[in-house]
Amino acid sequence: MSGPQCCSNPPTLNPNCGAGHVEQLGGLPSYVVGSPDSKLAILLISDVYGYEAPNLRKLADKVAAAGFFVAVPDFLKGDPYVPSDANRQIKVWIQDHSTDEGFEYAKVVIQDLKNKGFSAIGAAGFCWGAKVVIQLAKFDYIKAAVLLHPSFVTVDDCKEVKVPLAVLGAETDQLSPPELVKQFEEVLNGKPEIESFVKIFPGVVHGWTVRYSVEDETACKKADEAHQDLIQWFSKHIK
Repeated sequence: MSGPQCCSNPPTLNPNCGAGHVEQLGGLPSYVVGSPDSKLAILLISDVYGYEAPNLRKLADKVAAAGFFVAVPDFLKGDPYVPSDANRQIKVWIQDHSTDEGFEYAKVVIQDLKNKGFSAIGAAGFCWGAKVVIQLAKFDYIKAAVLLHPSFVTVDDCKEVKVPLAVLGAETDQLSPPELVKQFEEVLNGKPEIESFVKIFPGVVHGWTVRYSVEDETACKKADEAHQDLIQWFSKHIK
């Protein structure tokens, strides 16, 4: 993963934002929100900016309001990407934060959630996090998955998916261009036993679902459309 789109519109991180709180899940600090009495849990796996991004936590709050317990773990070990650090460009940062490592963390968090009594778990991943989620979707760790402006995800990944999968892509995206997302769709359409949903959003760029400006009404509406698609997908498949 490289290119300016991953580094554009970095959020101002805020450890105190959101309606939820931070607690340990699977040994990782995790932002959690929603009723712990729910048996339905959603894991949100961040992009390179991590779990303290305000828009990501707002989305977690929104998903929780739809009836889920939502967890946003710190898979980046307190070390989110910092675009202004000229000595540590994105390619270097990625070497320290492999998606394979994220996958291993995710399995531990999911097991912790199951131990706490959550009977159905879904996962959504953004950019970097999407690769972690598609890895989970190849097994029975989760019941359904959503990928939003994914990075690293390949056509071969889609061939191995075993759970309902939604892919939300951007019209302008160097990391997962529409041509690639359409290839994902072709592969998924060839797997009729697995329900899938693929949508390319016009007029948006990579990262639009979590790195929008809250002062830009149009950007907020476009992000919210994707958020509603995510919530509808999980409401259908996480029961």
